[in-house]
Amino acid sequence: MPAEIVSLQTAAAWWAFALSFVFGAVAQRSNYCTMGAISDIANYGDWTRARMAIASVGVAIIGVALLKMTGIVDIAKSFYVAPKFIWLSHIVGGLAFGFGMTLASGCGSKTLIRVGAGSLRGLVTLLVMALFAWFTLRGILGVLRVNTFDQVAITFASAQDIPSLIGLSGATASYVAMAVGAAFVVFAFIGKEFRADKWNWLGGVIVGLTVIAGWYATGKVGFIAEHPESLEAAWVATNSGRPESLTFTAPPAYLLELLGFWSDKSKFVTFGIASVIGVIVGAGAMALATKTFRWEGFANTEDLSNHLVGAALMGFGGVLALGCTVGQGLSGMSTLALGSFVTIAAIVIGCRAALKYQMWRLEKMA
Repeated sequence: MPAEIVSLQTAAAWWAFALSFVFGAVAQRSNYCTMGAISDIANYGDWTRARMAIASVGVAIIGVALLKMTGIVDIAKSFYVAPKFIWLSHIVGGLAFGFGMTLASGCGSKTLIRVGAGSLRGLVTLLVMALFAWFTLRGILGVLRVNTFDQVAITFASAQDIPSLIGLSGATASYVAMAVGAAFVVFAFIGKEFRADKWNWLGGVIVGLTVIAGWYATGKVGFIAEHPESLEAAWVATNSGRPESLTFTAPPAYLLELLGFWSDKSKFVTFGIASVIGVIVGAGAMALATKTFRWEGFANTEDLSNHLVGAALMGFGGVLALGCTVGQGLSGMSTLALGSFVTIAAIVIGCRAALKYQMWRLEKMA
């Protein structure tokens, strides 16, 4: 590997570790959790954590629009906005992920945060999720994914981000995106209960900023205009070979792959792999600093079974849908990709279905 490429990969990996460290620490302190937000609304009518997530999406949308408008990052090269709209994969994957994250007590990012804070339940969940994500990327489930779900698609004449689909381009598209992002932020801050605790709005804003920083790290720091081997533009810091930001379903699988094929010189610490490590370390540091670090195990056999099934569904669903609550719900939504809207809607529906299942289960046991 040319020294210039290795240098770019290393720089982007350190960016990933630093920004994901911040993500993990802030998410641990603010209790940032998409599944928790959905649960709060369903069970108590409390929108506080949902407003935190909405604020982070709004901030990320504004930042990505600025990166796109100024030409700092070529967002059009991201797989989120590719013209091929694999709608069935987004729906089925989102439903599976939403149901699974509820059984497993949290999504991919929350699982990493729990691992950092001392959860052995989280560690088991992470390993099983990574294994099934790897099966869906490279193995038997990958064959199923490519030959069935991904075949059901619509190919648009333009990129699949909303501004492009309605015929907007250039600065106009960016201004519209920024207006949408601002609307998200305003909606979040309208809530009095959201503003009451500084960690609510700090959590939302800072998480959104880490997503923007992620796009910069892969699209600018890890970008080379002319690769010395291919003589073409290349994004050399990511597993996808394209600009991307934070996501936490496929990267744990890539980390397992790296550890399993360590002697393979073509493998390296990508942006995604470094971000997995960063979230765990950041969450652990915050848990120790706030004296909330606790060793946690499974309550009983049913608890273990739920987490195993949930982790498998998350690994499969997250890869099938091209992202999780962070990958699609934040990084994808920041591009206003149609697939991201469909995926996050399916995740919410899957989560609500699992919450109803859990309530039915409790009533049956009672």
